[in-house]
Amino acid sequence: MNISELNAKSLDNAKRLYTSGDVDKIEVGTTAGLLAIHRYLFQNLYPFAGEIRTQNISKGNFRFANSLYLREALAAIEKMPQATFEEIVAKYVEMNVAHPFMEGNGRATRIWLDQMLKRALDKVVDWQNVPKDKYLQAMERSPVNDLEIRTLLEANLTMEAENREVIFKGLEQSYFYEE
Repeated sequence: MNISELNAKSLDNAKRLYTSGDVDKIEVGTTAGLLAIHRYLFQNLYPFAGEIRTQNISKGNFRFANSLYLREALAAIEKMPQATFEEIVAKYVEMNVAHPFMEGNGRATRIWLDQMLKRALDKVVDWQNVPKDKYLQAMERSPVNDLEIRTLLEANLTMEAENREVIFKGLEQSYFYEE
């Protein structure tokens, strides 16, 4: 299966996560919740769907959390507060640095982020309005300072947390970031 087919099947799984209501059964802001999202998105596509990676990975010159310490890092991230927008984004940034999966981290953590925002603020990110280049640049710089990603996401928060069109177009944009 090529990348395009894999992404299409995973996107279908992401949409089914919402249409089935299963997204509302997932723990919000926890490692277990993120694992469940990843498993749902990539079931039958990756043998490691929903499993924490055991190998070290990097992107460009950035090395994500060392696999030897990954479980401890995830436990620390899980304990981070998630009551305010700033706290939620800080937690999201730390999870991005951890990068717990071999593949599919961005797609799974953006859903995880939206679930935290929905629970705490009754809002989600309207991803269709977040330009790919600005998002990727802000995420790349976020381990040093999360102001850029906070500003970008805050400008695109919406109260349309239950609007299927906003959610589905957001999922499609989320998958576009990974192409």
